[in-house]
Amino acid sequence: MINPIDIEKTAKVERTDAEWREQLTPEQYHVLRQKGTERAFTGALTQNHETGEYLCAGCGAVLFGSSAKFDSGCGWPSFYIPRDSTAIAEHEDTSWGMRRVEVTCARCGGHLGHVFPDGPKPTGLRYCINSASLTFEHR
Repeated sequence: MINPIDIEKTAKVERTDAEWREQLTPEQYHVLRQKGTERAFTGALTQNHETGEYLCAGCGAVLFGSSAKFDSGCGWPSFYIPRDSTAIAEHEDTSWGMRRVEVTCARCGGHLGHVFPDGPKPTGLRYCINSASLTFEHR
């Protein structure tokens, strides 16, 4: 039997533009829905060292655990692996004359940031994520 709570946590989230604007702060809307980027070293979660989980600010999906966070010095929260590989989606991003891999929330499609191949072991990846796209829950 499938637990209804599990379905709720994985069901796709779709909202109108007006609903997103009402739910999110202007900065969250800019990052999550317009693929914006917050200025480096300004995000509230960049220097967070508490134990817990990082959730999508748009839909509440669990994206990263604090044990996967590391200080990359890039100015944004950085993680070497998502909490669950199905929590995020990756897309080619050729904006700004660059070739990068964009990371979005698999549940609501919100823009989170980018992933780069210069992270620590064991994955060698650096998920460079905007603080504005995240909330944090202590565990």
